[in-house]
Amino acid sequence: MSHPDFSLADIIPGQGAIILVDKPRGPSSHQVAAWVREMTSVPSVGHTGTLDPPVSGVLVVLLGRAVRLTTILHQDEKEYIALLRLQGDVPDAELCKVIEHFTGRIYQRPPKRSAVKRALRIREIHELEMLDRDGRLVLLRVRCDSGTYIRSLCHHIGLACGVGGAMIELRRTRSGPFHEKDCVTLHSLRDAVERARNGDEESLRKIVRSPLEALEGFPRIYMKESAADAVCHGARLSSRGVVSHDKFQMEDLVVMMTGDDFIGIGEALVSGSRIVPGEKGLVIAPRLIMQDIGVYPSSWKTYQARREKS
Repeated sequence: MSHPDFSLADIIPGQGAIILVDKPRGPSSHQVAAWVREMTSVPSVGHTGTLDPPVSGVLVVLLGRAVRLTTILHQDEKEYIALLRLQGDVPDAELCKVIEHFTGRIYQRPPKRSAVKRALRIREIHELEMLDRDGRLVLLRVRCDSGTYIRSLCHHIGLACGVGGAMIELRRTRSGPFHEKDCVTLHSLRDAVERARNGDEESLRKIVRSPLEALEGFPRIYMKESAADAVCHGARLSSRGVVSHDKFQMEDLVVMMTGDDFIGIGEALVSGSRIVPGEKGLVIAPRLIMQDIGVYPSSWKTYQARREKS
């Protein structure tokens, strides 16, 4: 029996969800996110790391409260496969030498058609290798900082070779911890949603991912339930509310947890080595809250009221 009022919101957790879409060539990233919104009936949908219409590959689509993570996940490292066409003949040895020169920190300026300010920026190319070559066609793998313009990189490689060159095709193969093998096509997502509408949610549940998967590289701090509600109200976390934590430095972004529940992301006020659970001292300042107020006991209000009476 069909359930026309079905919404993905019925099965995603309160903290939202992530769907990894293998974006096809043609539509913009915004259009793909809009199609996911239409399919799932989740009103709040966003994405991280815009792909131009001619570019395919990994597009991280955020749903529900996970949209709050957009600015953080936009900074994730990316990996691409690019096809460069050189405009002249270049020996392999010379080309490899030029490619090696572009590994590391490089200067780039956004292209004229870019929506961002065309200020000179520094980006790091962590890995750059030639996968294959057929005459003037060169297949490259690029692992780089977010915001790197691969088209500009290919153009500059061509200039450095002395013959000129242009990128003719591009695919994103990784965004943060997510690889292209983790993605689903829009058709597969549509099929999974339709099956869920008819009572079979198994395939859709396999597609929907927790926002925590996107934050696997961030250190975590675990707090007591008695401290969680105060943090959800915006209070800074004290050492007294800490159960355990990973290693981190002052000013690092830290994932705040209570058991298996994702509370939010905070900024470390001290390094993890200085935290002594149960002792005095503020350790984490909330920057982004993912949990609802009132889910955990508001014992801090009772404590506050007692202090005001005394």
